Amino acid sequence: MIFRAVEWIGGVDGYLELVDQRRLPAEFIKLQCRDTEVLFDAIKTLAVRGAPAIGVAAAYGLVLALQGPKAGDSVEKTMAELTKESEHLASSRPTAVNLFWALDRMRRKAEESVASDTGTTVQALRQAVLAEANAIGAEDVEMCRRIGQYGEKFINDGAAILTHCNAGALATAGQGTALSPMFEAHRKGRRFNVYADETRPLLQGARLTAWELKQAGIEVAVICDNMAGWLMKQGKINAVITGADRIAANGDAANKIGTYSVSILAREHGVPFYIAAPSSTFDLSIESGANIPIEQRAAEEVTSFAGIQTAPTGVDAWNPAFDVTEAADIAAIITERGVIEKPNAERISEYLRDPGQMTGKAAADY
Repeated sequence: MIFRAVEWIGGVDGYLELVDQRRLPAEFIKLQCRDTEVLFDAIKTLAVRGAPAIGVAAAYGLVLALQGPKAGDSVEKTMAELTKESEHLASSRPTAVNLFWALDRMRRKAEESVASDTGTTVQALRQAVLAEANAIGAEDVEMCRRIGQYGEKFINDGAAILTHCNAGALATAGQGTALSPMFEAHRKGRRFNVYADETRPLLQGARLTAWELKQAGIEVAVICDNMAGWLMKQGKINAVITGADRIAANGDAANKIGTYSVSILAREHGVPFYIAAPSSTFDLSIESGANIPIEQRAAEEVTSFAGIQTAPTGVDAWNPAFDVTEAADIAAIITERGVIEKPNAERISEYLRDPGQMTGKAAADY
C-alpha cells in the first residue's frame, strides 16, 4: 500500500489528514481536518468514504472536538463537548454502521477514563481519547490484512473477479475489505483480472477502485454497471466480491446502490457472491435488511456530473446511496475473524459468540 487514506498527524494537538477522494483519479490531494466542521463536510461530501474509513475518521474527530477553548476548562465541560460533537458527527451519514460503532466506543472510553479516576484532568482525558482513536485505526489496519488472508482462497489463478463500488485502501485505514483478498492473492503470485463496475452516479468504481488496482499492478477493466449481466452470461466472471456498510442480524447486507442488482445477476448465472466486511459492520439491533436506513442523496448527483448537466433542467431524480442484498444470495461473508458461509441469523449469532466455529481457518489467535 502506497498511501494511507486516513492518518492522524501529531499528538493531542495534531490534525487528521485524509486523501480527498473527490479529486481522484485526476489529482492525489491530502485534506487536512483541524476541526469537526471540516471533517463533517468531508464525510458528507464523500471526501472520505467507506464504512471502516468513516469510523476511523469519526474517532479522530472526537480528538479534534477536544482541542481548543470549545472543549472547556473542566472535565465536565469537556465530556459535554465530546457528547455534543459525537451526536453531530453521527448525523453526517445514516447507513454506515461503523460510524456509530466508533463514536459509541470513543464515548465509552472517555466515560471509563473519568469513572476510573476521580482526579482525571482534561489533558489526561484528551490523551485517553487519542489513544483509543489510535487503537481503532491500528485495529482497522490489522482487520484489513486478516480479511485478505481469509478471502484470498476464493481467488483462483486465472480467475476473473467482479467488484462494485470501492472497498479498498481508500475505504479503510488499511488495505481494504473487498480488495484485500485481491491484494493478498496478487502477493502470492496468482494472475487474475478484475472487472470494476463504474458505480453510478459518482463512479467510485471507475475513479477509485480501478486507480487502486492499477497502482498495485493488478489487471483491471472498467465496465458500465449495466454490462455485468452480459459478462456473466458469457462465462467471463468467476466470482463477485463487494464490501458492505451495514449487515443485519439475518445476514442481509447494505452496500452501494447497484450491489443488489449484481447479486441477482450472480445468482441467476451461478456465480458465487461474496461480501468482505469487518465484524463491526454487523448490526444485531436490526433484524433484517428491510429495517436498514437508506441514505437519500441530492438529485444533482444523478442529473449532473463534475459540474456538467446530464439531464434536462427541472427533471427530478431518485438517488438512494445504498441498496440491500439478501442473505440468501450471499455465498459467504469474509471477516477478520473467519468466513461465514451461507450466512443466516443462526450462523451469524454463532459467529459473534465463537468465531472459531466458523468455516475456514480458525480465528483462535484473533
